[in-house]
Amino acid sequence: MMWTGEEVRGSERQDKSGIVCAGNFIVDRVHTLSYWPKQGNLAHILHQDLGVGGGAANVVTDLASLGFPGKLAAAGCVGADIDGEIVKSRLVDAGIDVGGLMVLSDRATAHTHVMNVPGENRTFFYHGGANDAVTDALVFPEVFASAGYRLFYLGYLMLLPGLDRLGPDGRSGASRLLEAARRAGLTTCVDFVSSEDPEFAAKVGASLPYCDFLIINEVEAGRATGVAVRDARGDLIEAGILTAGERLLAAGVAKGAVIHAPEICFWFAPGALPVVTRSRPVNPSDIVSTVGAGDAFCAAVLYGLHENWPVGRICAVAHAAAARCLGGATATDGIPDMAVLVDDAKEMHPAFTA
Repeated sequence: MMWTGEEVRGSERQDKSGIVCAGNFIVDRVHTLSYWPKQGNLAHILHQDLGVGGGAANVVTDLASLGFPGKLAAAGCVGADIDGEIVKSRLVDAGIDVGGLMVLSDRATAHTHVMNVPGENRTFFYHGGANDAVTDALVFPEVFASAGYRLFYLGYLMLLPGLDRLGPDGRSGASRLLEAARRAGLTTCVDFVSSEDPEFAAKVGASLPYCDFLIINEVEAGRATGVAVRDARGDLIEAGILTAGERLLAAGVAKGAVIHAPEICFWFAPGALPVVTRSRPVNPSDIVSTVGAGDAFCAAVLYGLHENWPVGRICAVAHAAAARCLGGATATDGIPDMAVLVDDAKEMHPAFTA
């Protein structure tokens, strides 16, 4: 089967071009430790990597690394501090417009200390800072629409309390922001974080009617819909993902719900059968870090949506992007040019055509 099927519904090429990424901007300090100490003990920091992370930061930086052919912009909040300057400098160096990043004098830039013991899971210590202050009153999608942008990405919901909070009317700031983006003529694309908030389904559910494309992992899909997607052994329940995808469309996702897992990707669209693309396993010895793999997948999806690629081609390249990200120490430093991903996709999927 050749990847020459139906093109992405609702993403027809227009005169407008460009992607704006709004949401989380975080400075990540990744510490590689000699071991995980008990309370009161000392461990040596063997190595430290400095990166810029968060949904919006990772996705827009990955798009730049992929050689995205259109305009790229960032929107959100940082603090008036050295970390805020690090965020802006990294983005500007990548050719990204940072005019939509507001500098808040009363907040620190969001930052994470990531503790990494080789061969073990990472531990994260996070301060929300300026990210926690982001509201729909501080992001202006109409400005980007008037500047000719086409896609509006928002991520991560469930890590932006000023946008996640539900009001008495059942609406969230995120739902109002996405509605404003749509009203301005932008196509809205949304990602979540895997929060264990008991109100997860209600909070993200408020935004689904204003979401054109939803790009989330299987854990988030399960929490958003109440469907079990893995069994007690951790094996994927593909029937559960099919049910979750149907429920996301029924909840209002307008053009496409993309659910990705390390093993597989399902693309759901109204009135169409799901498109299923399986990944190729990555050798565990080649994995440096799993942080950012989902964002790399998302960035490749946005690239393909913008360029109006067929769904199968988008999913194959997105799997390749996630696999490449696994080889980098930070969330973004493993991402190559799109031409490399196309070659990877050809190797991973013999039916792939450029």
